[in-house]
Amino acid sequence: MPLRTRLIQEREYVFCPWRHKWVRLTPEERVRQTYLQYIVSECDYPASRIAVEAALPSGQRSDAIVYDEQLHPIVLLEFKAPSVPLTEKTLDQAAVYNRMLHVPWLVLHNGEQTVVAMVEEKQIRFIPYLPAYGDTH
Repeated sequence: MPLRTRLIQEREYVFCPWRHKWVRLTPEERVRQTYLQYIVSECDYPASRIAVEAALPSGQRSDAIVYDEQLHPIVLLEFKAPSVPLTEKTLDQAAVYNRMLHVPWLVLHNGEQTVVAMVEEKQIRFIPYLPAYGDTH
């Protein structure tokens, strides 16, 4: 599904169905919206279980979190613009957020590269792709 965009005062905006509003279409926002649409349409993640810019206990905000049927967080997603490489520093940022959430899955995505990590106790195991929703919990 293509992104719904429009110009507002000569700036491009995209409609975010998770936040129910138009937001500025930055390179990172394009990556976020495209990947979230992908996991909903191709990996069977229920759109209603995804929170965008979700508040963390620290007061920070995560890019997106997926919840299971009991509303426990199961996937933490961190997005970067295509010009930002996914590095150990990016993974560290997601790991800091995960210390508060204790999710079993971390996803880093910049539109060109995706890193998926399965978190088991204090060990991280990298896998090639994000499993379908039913296989994440």
